[in-house]
Formats: sequence, structure tokens, C-alpha cells
Amino acid sequence: MAQNKSKWILGLTTLIAVYHFFSVAQIHTFLGLFVPANVHLAISISSAMTLIFLLLPAFGKKHGEDTEAEGSFRRVPWYDWTLMASGLTGAGFVIFFHEAVLDYGEYGFLDTKGIILASMLAVPVLEAVRRTTGLALPIIILSFVAITVFQNFLPGLLYGQGFAVSNLLYSAYMGDAGIFGLPLGIAANIVIVFLIFGALMERAGASRWFMEMALALTGWARGGPAKAAVVASAMFGSISGSPSGNSATTGVFTIPMMKKIGYTPAFAAAVEAVASTGGIILPPVMGAIAFIMAEWINTTYTAIVIAATVPAILYFLIVFVSVHLQARKDGIEALPRSELPKFWPVFIRGWYYLMPIGVLIYFLVIKTFPPGIAGIYTCAAVFATSFLAPREFWLTPARLVQAFDEGVRRWITVAAITAAVGIMIGALELSGVGIKVSRFIVDLAGGDLTMTLILVGLVSLIVGMGLDATPAYITLATLMAPALIQLDVPPMAAHLFVIYWGLASFYTPPTCIAVFITASIAGSKVWETGWEGVRLGIAAFLIPFAFVYNNGLLLQGGLEQIITGVTTAIIGAILLAGGIRGYIFGLLNVLQRLVLFGGGLLLIAPGILWPLIGLGASALVLLPKLSQLRVSGENA
Repeated sequence: MAQNKSKWILGLTTLIAVYHFFSVAQIHTFLGLFVPANVHLAISISSAMTLIFLLLPAFGKKHGEDTEAEGSFRRVPWYDWTLMASGLTGAGFVIFFHEAVLDYGEYGFLDTKGIILASMLAVPVLEAVRRTTGLALPIIILSFVAITVFQNFLPGLLYGQGFAVSNLLYSAYMGDAGIFGLPLGIAANIVIVFLIFGALMERAGASRWFMEMALALTGWARGGPAKAAVVASAMFGSISGSPSGNSATTGVFTIPMMKKIGYTPAFAAAVEAVASTGGIILPPVMGAIAFIMAEWINTTYTAIVIAATVPAILYFLIVFVSVHLQARKDGIEALPRSELPKFWPVFIRGWYYLMPIGVLIYFLVIKTFPPGIAGIYTCAAVFATSFLAPREFWLTPARLVQAFDEGVRRWITVAAITAAVGIMIGALELSGVGIKVSRFIVDLAGGDLTMTLILVGLVSLIVGMGLDATPAYITLATLMAPALIQLDVPPMAAHLFVIYWGLASFYTPPTCIAVFITASIAGSKVWETGWEGVRLGIAAFLIPFAFVYNNGLLLQGGLEQIITGVTTAIIGAILLAGGIRGYIFGLLNVLQRLVLFGGGLLLIAPGILWPLIGLGASALVLLPKLSQLRVSGENA
């Protein structure tokens, strides 16, 4: 009986995947059917809520914490059927009575029936978010809802005219910034396609090939498995779009190898958590955040990728160099080449896994297709190239269904969150609190850009705790990025700034979701691993300041500014890693570490003067150690 129920769920997730592919590809237009945008989004959120209430209990494990066996089906209690029916009724009215919905748009308010229907949808959406992410996001959303309703009773910054619940529900049910607004539109038209793309790549064996390639490229060096973890997690994390999911997928292979050659469990777990998190900021895919950001700030995907490239390189450079220096410090030797895969045999065995990425870049960058359409072509490329793989990785109908199921299960969290965030955005637009919060931060910092960056960064770190990558970005883009834009920070830099600080919460205690996963694999303590992760991932806190002050790091501005900025930042990143690890050309004492750390920071700073000072100070530490190294005959 349970097996039949599981098959029924597989059929439902497959139907949801196929529907969204057909909708994104506009197949219905070839059949002479017109599906309004809010009708499509109502179908989308209905399908997500249905799966959430069928699969996830009201209390217990959150989505993503269950195993495949545990997450297949469960006995659904009456209150979940009630919530499901309520949500389907609220969304169903939009689907089946679209003309009546348009009438509400003309009236500018909801009648009693409309208020009831809007409430019947909003409540299940918020409960769906609670089940998938925990209490943090629903509390944030409801706080802004309460502020909007009771504004006229609140002091200072939060004071306003206040709005009735009917106004709020009209905004949530009918407004462009409500449940059926831009965030859910991105989830239903872009994110689902790329989550399925990631699932297809996994089922086709790409994750294993990326791991073998990384080992072949770096395994021969000191700390090779740790370097392989950085490379593999970066490559596949960009595709999968989930720091926690990527930590679990690649961490099972990389963490035991790192421990085997001598890295401590905490260090091994931290490397995997930080590298997996960094995949979200690594072009070309960036876990679908690039597509959301392009829509949000009204720019091209190509512009996002170009701007994000150098900061991502600096992030991973610090992690990679840290891994190398720790291996030198601890005397960790390289793995014997006999135990490593050879590059060319591995490359030939899986070169076709690069073809879908090439297809994606071609359709996005050269043909400038919409992201969703480009993603569909890419999924088709994964399907076709899978038959070049060993038979066990062919995307047969059964494996396709499994990939659809995995992709859709990851997507339902994003769908619920983006729909709920739409309620918050609608409330913020009504109350104006979003603008007031931005002004308050600017005023609190006295209009000083550096202080504003620090405050925005700290708030972004806190807000990002407990949220997945996509909802964290959408929330921060709504609340925090405007504060920086008010101080004339370019929108691109402002949004990348909050992305970096928000994602740092994945490995920063106390919530550090990615660390929870990797620490459990490594058998290390969470807090010890988390603080090790902060040291390894310090680039997420520092590099954003650098590119805000130096647009050359975003590959913007004059050629001289770009070359100078990138070159000094690369040197600075290496010195930062040395200062943090306490080793470069030999062990460093406390003073030497502080000088190198400060020198690295100055080298990342804009202009010429500060980098020159940083280079000079660092030289005072490094030149004597390099001389000693040459005398002793050792190598770096």
C-alpha cells in the first residue's frame, strides 16, 4: 500500500514538472490556449502546497532533513486535508473565476467573499513556509503584516497611517507585489527548471564525474582531497543551487578522504560547508540567484555573471590557499598517484557532462534567451548526453521520473517561500516600512558608507540564518539593498553585497545549516566546525566591502582600474589566507599574522596607495622567512 502511495506521489511530482516545462516553453500557445500569468502562478502554488501538506508533518523534520525512504508518503491527518482544501479553494478561485478576479482589480478592494478567499490562501501559504523552513520566516512576515495593520499605534520609525486587513489582503491577493508577484513568478518560471536541471545532472552521474575530475586535477598535491572538495563543491554547488544539499551530496565523498590524510574532522567539515556555500556565488549558474537578481534589478544575466566572476574567484582562492597552507602547517603529505584517478581517462569518460553547461551558456549569453527557455534546452541536452554515459546513468523514463521528483521536492520550498515573501513585500509597499528601515540604517550610520555597510552586513547575516539561499536573497533584496542604493552604491554591488553576507549564515554559528550537515558526516562538534568555517569563509565578509569601494573587482570601470584592482586583490587574498592559517613560508607568530592579515586587507582596498602600504608591510614579514626557507633548502 505504501509503495502504491509512493508511486502516486511520483506521478504527481512528474505531472508538476511536465506542467511547468510546458508552461515555461509556452506550449499552450501553440494549442491556442491563453493562460494568464496569475492563473499559472495559482496552479503553481496549488501544486506546491498540495505536496507540502501530503509529505511534511506539522511538527518534526523539516523538508530536506528526511531521507528518500522517510519522505515518500505519510498518513495525512484531517487538519492537513483542511489546510490543503483551504489553499486550493483560495488559489482555485483565481484559476477558475479569473474574470471575477479581474473585477476586483477594477474595484480596488475586496468584498467579504474576496477577503475570505484571500485568507483561505494566505494562511496555508504561511503554514507551508513554517513546515519547510521553520518559524523564523513566518515570524518576520507576520511582523511586517502586524506593523502595516497597527502602524498608527506605533512610535517613531514604524509610525504611519495604518491599513485595514482588507487592504492588506487585497495587496496580497491582487497586488503585483503579493502572493502572485515577481518572487513566485521567478520560482515558477525559472527556479523549478534549474532545480530539475541539477537533479538531472545528479541522476546522470555528473556529480561523481566532477568529484573524480577534481581529484585528478588536485589530488596529487599536498592536501589534495581538500582541494578536490573545494573544486568539486564549487562546480556542482553552482548547478545544484543548495548549499545544504551540496554539502550532503559531495561531503559524503570528500570529508572521509580529508580525514584520512590527516585533516581534523572540524577542518574537513568546514572546508566542505564553505565550498558548498560558495557554489551559489560562482558563475555561470549561481544556483539560479543570478536569474532572480537580473529580474530584480532589471539587467541582463550576462552582466550579473561578469560582475560576479572576480569576487567568486577571490572567495575560492582564499579557501583553496587556506587548505594548502594548513596541509603544509600540519605536515600532511600528498596522496600517492597510484591511488588517484588519471586526468585524461576521467575526462574522456565524462567530457559530455560539460556539454549541457555549454548549451546553457550558448542560449543565455549568445542567443540571450529567457532563463527558463535556456534551462529547458539545457535539460534536453542533459537527457541526450546521458546516453553517452554508462548504462546505469542513462536517463530512462524511470530515472527521469526520479529526477523530476527530486527537483520538484526541492522546488516546493522555494515556491512556498516566494509566495509568502510576496505577502511581506505587499505589506512593505503599503506601509512604506521597507523604505523607512533603509533610511533608518543610513541615519543610524550617520550617512557614512562604511558604517552602513557594516550594519547592512550584520542584519543580512542575521536575516539569512535559517533560510535557504533563494528566500534569503529575496528578503534581503527587499529590506537591505535599498539602504546601500540610497548612498549611491550601484544596484549590482548592493545586491551582491547582501548575497555574500546572507549566505555566510550557512557556515556561521549558531544556525549554520551547511555545518550541521557536514559536522554530522565528519563526527565533529558543530561550534568548533562553525568557527573554523568562519575563518575559511572570511572572504564572504571582506570581499563585498572591496567591490563596493572598487568597481574594478566587478569588472567595471577603466581597464587600468580593473587590472590593478584584480591583481592586488589576488595577492591580498593569498596574504589573508596566510594570516588566518598562521603559516606562509613557515610558521607565523601572532604579530606576523596580524601584519599579514592587515596587509592583505590593504591590498584588497581600492586605489594604489593602500595596496602599496599593505604590500610593503607584508614584505617585511615574508622576505626574511623566504630567505630562511632558501637557506634551509625547503620549498613553500
